[in-house]
Amino acid sequence: MENAYKQAGVDVEAGYEVVSRIKEYAKRTERLGVMGAIGGFGGCFDLSQIHVKNPVLVSGTDGVGTKLLLAIEADKHDTIGVDCVAMCVNDILAQGATPLYFLDYLAIGKNNPQKIEEIIVGISDGCVQSNMALIGGETAEMPGMYPDEEYDLAGFSVGVAEKESLLTPEKVQDGDVLIGLPSTGIHSNGFSLVRKIFFKDNEYTLDTRFDELDNKTLKEVLLEPTKIYVKSVLPLVEKQLVNGITHVTGGGFVENLPRMLTKDLCVEINIGSWDIPPVFSLMEKIGKLKPSEMYEIFNMGIGMILAVSPRKIEQVKKQLAQEKEHFFEIGKVVLKEEKALIFNEDNL
Repeated sequence: MENAYKQAGVDVEAGYEVVSRIKEYAKRTERLGVMGAIGGFGGCFDLSQIHVKNPVLVSGTDGVGTKLLLAIEADKHDTIGVDCVAMCVNDILAQGATPLYFLDYLAIGKNNPQKIEEIIVGISDGCVQSNMALIGGETAEMPGMYPDEEYDLAGFSVGVAEKESLLTPEKVQDGDVLIGLPSTGIHSNGFSLVRKIFFKDNEYTLDTRFDELDNKTLKEVLLEPTKIYVKSVLPLVEKQLVNGITHVTGGGFVENLPRMLTKDLCVEINIGSWDIPPVFSLMEKIGKLKPSEMYEIFNMGIGMILAVSPRKIEQVKKQLAQEKEHFFEIGKVVLKEEKALIFNEDNL
């Protein structure tokens, strides 16, 4: 006879199986400082193992937004975990922190160990890309809250920085050069509008192909995981080669660039100085959006922006090339007049 909890819709045995499956993926993310293993009441990390004189912990938490709905519809769950890690770890990197550990929260309608394993594969991949340990998390089976096939995913990351090395707005100076690092597409922001453009206002499906997208399906393009910038950017931070970093997420250029500046500064962006992925032009055309709106919502092909002193720019370019990271010189920091953001193109 089934027990009472299973009759209520919660499968405890499936939960035990999930924990068993997760352990091997957590194991591959272990790094210096990890204590214990998955399964305890709390994840432990020994900060004394990290040789930082004046440590400041930098934390970030985020989810994947409505991009999850596309993953669920496509029944593709092995990359959405990368998105979750990326949205958290890129934020703490923007403060100049070295990633240490990550925890996830997965709420699901019905416990399906195989599906959860696929999600954890992505989380594990993201942690490996970030040199960050997966030290814990929570899988909550919530019948009645979510339909059987649906779930929500969020994450929490912690990094460490020397107090004097934190990247704060005061470090960015008039004349700093802006280096843009390319995105892998839309990343994980603006998907409510993406879904409206392709699937509500128009009758496209995830299997629709466009010539503009090199004949790829919308599923392939829209579910491309968010890029993680740790391996290419952290060496620059450690060598004190950057003054500021912007992670271009929800709010696009307009909201995010001012976050790394003091109130007396703004930025000039040279439109046309980088390659914009065709999915953005396609959305602009199909959705009948103004170019200015696109930069208020999406990353437009630039996922992270570095503010670099002119005297260090060649070192930065050399280091990025060494890491095989593509980059574009997209503008500069200037003294603020009226606007917080200046686009050097007449139609914006």
